[in-house]
Amino acid sequence: MKKQRCGWCVGDVLYETYHDKEWGKPVFDDTILFEFLILETFQAGLSWITILRKRENFRTAFSNFDYKKIASYNDDKLEELRNNSGIIRNKLKIKSAVTNAQNFIKIQDEFGSFSNYIWAFVNHKPIKNTWKNYKDAPANTPLSDTVSKDLKKRGFKFVGSTVMYAYMQATGLINDHETNCFCF
Repeated sequence: MKKQRCGWCVGDVLYETYHDKEWGKPVFDDTILFEFLILETFQAGLSWITILRKRENFRTAFSNFDYKKIASYNDDKLEELRNNSGIIRNKLKIKSAVTNAQNFIKIQDEFGSFSNYIWAFVNHKPIKNTWKNYKDAPANTPLSDTVSKDLKKRGFKFVGSTVMYAYMQATGLINDHETNCFCF
C-alpha cells in the first residue's frame, strides 16, 4: 500500500524523501537549525524544491553550515560565493548568511543555544495543526510575525514572517502535516 503524504510533496522523489525524513520533525541541534535558517533565507521568493536541489551545493559552499566559520567569511570568500553557480548567487542573501551567522552566535551566548531561544516561542513543544489540505495552512501567523520581528530586532536579514513560518514548519516547531498524512 502506498504511503499517504502531504499533497505538496507528491510526485517528486527528492520532495517525498525530504517530507518523509525531515519536514516537520522537531530539530534541537543548533547546526541543523542554522542550516535550515540559511536555506530558508535563500528560498525567499523562490520555490523550496529549487533550494532542495541545490542543498548539497550550499553545504559545500557554506562550510558544511558551520556558523562559526561563516561568521568570519571575508570579502574574498563572499566573492567566491557570488561566482558559485551551484547556489543562489544573490549578493544580499550571501552577505546575510554572514550577518545571520554572527547574530546566531550572539543568541547562543545569550540563551545557551539557538535551540533554547527558538523553541521558547512555542513553549518548547511543537504546535500541531489539523489541516486536511496543505493549501489551508497559512503563509504566516501572529507567531511567525513575533519571531520575525524579534530576529530582525537582533539584526537578522531575510527573516520575514513568511520565511519564519516556513522555517518553523521545516524544523518541527509547527507540525503542518495534513491530517491524512502518515507523518501526522
